[in-house]
Amino acid sequence: MRIKALTTRILTQVTHDKRTIALILIAPLVILSLVYFILNSESNSYNLGIVAAPDAYIEELTHNDDLDIKLTYLKSKDIPNAIKNKEILAAIDMNSSMTEAKIYLDGTNSLDAEKVQALVKSSALKVLQNNMKQNAEDTKEKLSTLLDSLTQLKTKMPQVKLQVPEIDLSELNMTEPNFTTDYIYGEEDTSFFDNFGAGLIGIIIFFVVFLIAGINFLTERTSGTLEKLLSTPIKRSEIIIGYVFGFSLLALLQTLLITFFVIYVLGLKVVGSIWYVLLINLLTAITALTLGILLSSLANNEFQMVQFIPIVILPQVFLCGLFNLSNGWEIVGLLMPLHYTTNALTEVMLKGSGFERIWLDCLILLGCSLIFMFLNIQLLKRQRSL
Repeated sequence: MRIKALTTRILTQVTHDKRTIALILIAPLVILSLVYFILNSESNSYNLGIVAAPDAYIEELTHNDDLDIKLTYLKSKDIPNAIKNKEILAAIDMNSSMTEAKIYLDGTNSLDAEKVQALVKSSALKVLQNNMKQNAEDTKEKLSTLLDSLTQLKTKMPQVKLQVPEIDLSELNMTEPNFTTDYIYGEEDTSFFDNFGAGLIGIIIFFVVFLIAGINFLTERTSGTLEKLLSTPIKRSEIIIGYVFGFSLLALLQTLLITFFVIYVLGLKVVGSIWYVLLINLLTAITALTLGILLSSLANNEFQMVQFIPIVILPQVFLCGLFNLSNGWEIVGLLMPLHYTTNALTEVMLKGSGFERIWLDCLILLGCSLIFMFLNIQLLKRQRSL
């Protein structure tokens, strides 16, 4: 009876919480639908540059049923800037005889790099195979004509002894082109962890700081500490700034720990300055901190705070840039703070970019923090009036 009573009480408590019921029943379906649409709409479009290549090769390269290949003609000197500005993923320079070919490649994503290299090489082999077949047919036709002529000659001049050797056309050899690859960014041995490690640092920092800050601020509110502060002459802005600075020191310590552990213990490659990496991660932590404090105002207990994870964190993980998204989802991703974290960390850690390439991402993260702080102050204003 006591177990039954306890079970009944828990079920009654949960069923009276509409937000919990909605999260249990609806949130998993929404998340799975989001994952389904994102992964099924993964972009198969690749922008490639062409310096020089035979027409037959270009035609074979673009006629691909599985991939959407868009070509841009440019000069060799313009390739680094085109890849740097994300106008193209790779560029091809091939001689007319298709014996020599050079691939300029953005290797920051080894999966895309391998796919593009395989496409470039397989297209060349198909063209050479088609040329070999055509040459074999032409040779066969010429040999047939020659044999007919020899047969007629032997008929007219039987005293002449002619011996025609048998020719095995299957032994014709095909000379494969010599491919060389010039990595504008990345390296040939870039690992899977190197591809996604930069973005994962930002995601982990954002997730942990968001959760810890939200739950701690919720505890301050439910324990009555915040209410006591609001009864004093201290300004709302001072309360929020004080909390942000206090939690920021912990966030800074965590940022340093995670960053140095991933780089120096796990061996994640960093091409650019580690100081820029720390700056980006710190701005990410502050954004997560202010967002966690903001959403904690909408929760009544720790369990409700945890409920924000599938709503706030998971969509950002899928839309922040770790996956190749179609144009529609890329636009949605621009609304996610983690998108700018991932982009900035990729620029610094994988491409070695300087502040001129990440200043806008840093500014947006800072702007998000200020907006969340402003909203926090407004919520405190309402709470003080109550």
